Amino acid sequence: MTPALKLLEKQRVAHRAMPYEHDPKAPSYGLEAADKLGLEPAHVFKTLLADAEGELLVAVVPVSGTLDLKALAAAAKVKKVQMADAKLAEKTTGYRVGGISPLGQKKRLRTFIDSSAQGLAQIYVSGGKRGLDVALAPADLQRLTQAEWADIGRGD
Repeated sequence: MTPALKLLEKQRVAHRAMPYEHDPKAPSYGLEAADKLGLEPAHVFKTLLADAEGELLVAVVPVSGTLDLKALAAAAKVKKVQMADAKLAEKTTGYRVGGISPLGQKKRLRTFIDSSAQGLAQIYVSGGKRGLDVALAPADLQRLTQAEWADIGRGD
């Protein structure tokens, strides 16, 4: 049981754990999850960490696109944002890259969820390890992470 699933259980949030067989050679963890679970990639969200002038931020965006760093900087009200160092992301969240969940992180970080999630009945995010996604309502994710909605995703 990952910290993400423990948090969902403790808060009594409706969710569904969705394990799948992870392939270490998969080029994209998020797209692999969508494919193996038979989900629409626009409904599966990846959790990315960005460095905003020394402050780590969490960005949750669809796996079908990319994170718009300029849009994230604007949402966070900072001048510049860059992707965070992977080792720092792992140390700060307590999760491994490819399995970083926006839920149950060791340290609470400012979190931004792409606005496209608001129109969905449920979204899928990492459950806290490679090969595990969790389905939940976007509003529940926003509440548990105290996230802000922002147009931070860029479709590809």
